[in-house]
Amino acid sequence: MTGIETGGPLLLLATILVVGMTLGLAAVRLRLPSVTGQILGGFLLAQTGLALFEERAVAGLQPLTHFALALMGVTVGAHLNVRRLRNAGRRLFALLIAESTFTPLIVCASMLALSDAPLPVAALLGAIAVSTAPATVVAIVRETRARGVFVKTLIAAVAINNTACIFLFEVVRGVARAALGGGDGGELSAAGWAAALGDSAMALGGALALGAVAAILVQGLSYRMARQDRLATVAAVSILTTFGVAQWLDLSPLLACMALGAVQANLNPARDRLVDSVFANFEPAILCIFFTLAGLHLQFDQLALVGWVTLIFVTARGAAKLVAAGLAMRIAGATERVRRSLGMALVPQAGVAIGLVILVQDDPAFASVRELFVAVVLLGVTLNELVGPVMTRLALEQAGEVGRDRPRLVDFLQEENIVTDFRADSMEEAIGRLTDLLISSHHLTHVDRETVLRSVLEREAQVSTCLGDGIAVPHGESPPDAPMLGVMGLSREGLPLDTPDGRPVHCMVLLLTPPGEQERHLEVLATLARAVGGDSAIQQALYNALSPAHAYEILHGEATEDFNYFLEAEDANPGSGSR
Repeated sequence: MTGIETGGPLLLLATILVVGMTLGLAAVRLRLPSVTGQILGGFLLAQTGLALFEERAVAGLQPLTHFALALMGVTVGAHLNVRRLRNAGRRLFALLIAESTFTPLIVCASMLALSDAPLPVAALLGAIAVSTAPATVVAIVRETRARGVFVKTLIAAVAINNTACIFLFEVVRGVARAALGGGDGGELSAAGWAAALGDSAMALGGALALGAVAAILVQGLSYRMARQDRLATVAAVSILTTFGVAQWLDLSPLLACMALGAVQANLNPARDRLVDSVFANFEPAILCIFFTLAGLHLQFDQLALVGWVTLIFVTARGAAKLVAAGLAMRIAGATERVRRSLGMALVPQAGVAIGLVILVQDDPAFASVRELFVAVVLLGVTLNELVGPVMTRLALEQAGEVGRDRPRLVDFLQEENIVTDFRADSMEEAIGRLTDLLISSHHLTHVDRETVLRSVLEREAQVSTCLGDGIAVPHGESPPDAPMLGVMGLSREGLPLDTPDGRPVHCMVLLLTPPGEQERHLEVLATLARAVGGDSAIQQALYNALSPAHAYEILHGEATEDFNYFLEAEDANPGSGSR
């Protein structure tokens, strides 16, 4: 026993890493998330009874745990890129409100009504229930090769609700800390509530400011450094300093690191993952250690005590996710597929939840409720990571987007490249508006608008691109190094333009084709003419689409596969229009 005990933190670290990786790989073979196996690995290590895994020995690895927590916060923040999320703004805003209210309220009320959990624990569980496991969701999306409006909404929703979870949790933690430290059974007076909420607001604001300042400094330094090793040093220093200063100032270190990732991602779109991307090769090992260490805190006697409480938590959280997502998508006018499936896909829970557990575990104010809270969350995460991935996969299948991550003929028409309720009084005005949409939605920052507009108008002057049946396809030439680009404007009433059959234009597609891609250009024109002009059902559905998301589902749905077909591998090159 003595020999093992004196093996020190390096032997402990190596053992944890080997066991965590082994059981993580075993879980993947069983089609489970690796985090489930890693938590189980830590739990099994704790049962060996060896001094190497006692609390005193594990405490020596706390700096590594904090670094993993900081990296997790930066990664969540880096997904909050405004440029990427703005096209789904209405859906995400509705989900943010619903997830921040219904989910914590349903979970907290269920815990208070159906279990003996004290109010601080019930409130903390309500806040932590909002989080979703980003790594699990992304892994399932990649594994199923899913793609579409639902996947786009799901990935953005994960980033949004993890952000909301961190905010809510820090507010609840501040109030709960004051209540537990103030006696009276964890109750606060009105003045105590006001003071606790004020302190929480100050801590949140301070953490956000700290992360923003760190991001600005990192951005300034990165412009002066081209070597990858120096950038890695800057990134490491920024993460460690932000987390350390936040702890020193008694701010939220996780929120500060999230702000660091979010601000840096929006300062420079070309290098939006600078801070966390330099650790890409080491991140799996760091997180493996983190989750295995979390499993070390689970004990058999705790599981027996919290089994029923955990079941209530997991069931209430799952029901809350379904209610919140369904209501939010209905209010936002999302498509039926998104509305029906989103809540199921948000069930997985791991990284952020465990990170927040560590914050409570390290806080002396929660000594009286720590064991109950930690055991419920860790066991709940394990159950959610067993059931959640199955539900996410089922949701992707139900949304009809499994196996669709392959290039298609009109792949350049994504949700953000489509506008409904399009209006214009002349062909020149319509082309001008679509040119603006094309430049903004395809992020053509180095393309001159007037040059693009002139090339399209010159071709339009030579021969009208109104094809009849409500379709017009004005086109021009794109830069030689760019793929085929396009945008679509849809008008239910129709644009009063001069057309061969006298019908108003309901669908206008602006195309930019690179030199040498005329064959693909003709294929796209033929596809639009057949799919939109030749099929009255598709035509009516597209002309009356309620939103860009509805239009995207029509264009890329099963009904149009004969026209908007999947490209062969040899055709899916950068110049072919796949984007």
